[in-house]
Amino acid sequence: MKKKILGALAVLVVGGVVLVKVFGLHFELDGSATRPIVNFKSPEKRDAAVEQHRAAQPAPPPVPLVPVRNYWTDFRGPGRLGIYDEMPILTSWPLKQLWKQPIGGGYASFVVANGFAFTIEQRREQEVVAAYDVATGREKWTNAWEAHFSESMGGDGPRTTPVYDDGRVYALGAEGELRVLDAATGKVVWNKNILTDNGATNLQWAQSASPLIVDGKVIVLPGGKGGRSVVAYDKLTGNRVWSSLDDQQAYVSPIVATLAGQRQLLVVSASRVMGLTIDAGKLLWEVPWVVQFDMAATVPIVVAPNRFFISSTAESGAMVVELDGNPPRVVWKNKKMKTKFNDAVFYSGHIYGLDESILACVNAETGEQKWKGGRYGYGQILLASGNLVVLSERGELALVKADPGGYTEMAKFDAISGKTWNNPAIANGVLLVRNAEEMAAFQLGK
Repeated sequence: MKKKILGALAVLVVGGVVLVKVFGLHFELDGSATRPIVNFKSPEKRDAAVEQHRAAQPAPPPVPLVPVRNYWTDFRGPGRLGIYDEMPILTSWPLKQLWKQPIGGGYASFVVANGFAFTIEQRREQEVVAAYDVATGREKWTNAWEAHFSESMGGDGPRTTPVYDDGRVYALGAEGELRVLDAATGKVVWNKNILTDNGATNLQWAQSASPLIVDGKVIVLPGGKGGRSVVAYDKLTGNRVWSSLDDQQAYVSPIVATLAGQRQLLVVSASRVMGLTIDAGKLLWEVPWVVQFDMAATVPIVVAPNRFFISSTAESGAMVVELDGNPPRVVWKNKKMKTKFNDAVFYSGHIYGLDESILACVNAETGEQKWKGGRYGYGQILLASGNLVVLSERGELALVKADPGGYTEMAKFDAISGKTWNNPAIANGVLLVRNAEEMAAFQLGK
């Protein structure tokens, strides 16, 4: 019996080695960090597939440059709101696929300008900013540097989404490399590492806050001590304009918001939510916001002229804060919306988001949960034409009514394969999706 057991174990071990080494068996954790996702797409096979695909690209035909309106140039679109209102969208699904192809690793989304989509990827031991033709998927240029952040729970690769502004692409790597690139050629305009430049150490899950362009400045969150937690550089030269605070940072991209009549920066650190002046980084107000493991990771949303919503994990839940008084007042706080690292959207007085992987709707005024339904995992959502465009954790695209009266899924289809934590993007009627394995484009606009 002992020999049989040992023999069976040996067969299992050998079989496991063959599955991993020969067939590329690969284990990842889903967004709950408890359930494994098993696939046969190893990073090595992914990188080889990207290299083979790019090498086989045909030469691009000569196409005259036609000026287009640049709409989706920031993380989660205009205002970082996750709302697409450029044109009506198709509600008859499945959508027409324009193209699909392999891509490098990481959790960045796309921004779009002048007919090209920009993102940042992990390819072998390099972080790579890439420009793709939206119509065809053809790679136009890349800019790469040596960097490879790897972490067993969250996975490897860059996390932030580049930003396009006035002919330049601002891209931040997982280990703090900030590069400003000419959007037409990919050539470096200026660069610096925001961690070393500000005496900061990297976060457990790496740099995840996308740069913010506002009033001639690029705002980044290195989390340095001695007043170098939040830093503004001149967007054209890279010279420091101001720096402030001593907070350890979290994983939340800063936004510009007008609250109680004042235009300001909204910044979420590892311990609080803050309003800062744009011109000098002066602290205007603060609200305590402590999340387990310092992993605040979702963008706050303005839900009234003097109120904002913020949410996180099951331990922290969600709250709406009002700024008319001094100090700010918590209007409501509960655990009816726990978005973790999955950004929510606001529409007609209601907040829609993935409440620990299940789609839910909450009244922004009262915090009452109107409904909960539809298991999409730890994916991401956008709002378009009164509907929710949901990209599930497993790469499905779904269309759901943004209606507080009840949950209604109108359509769903498989878009890309593999664990999908990346935000979708929409520009000129084209829906762009990606994960750490594949990227694809679909015709969404009418």
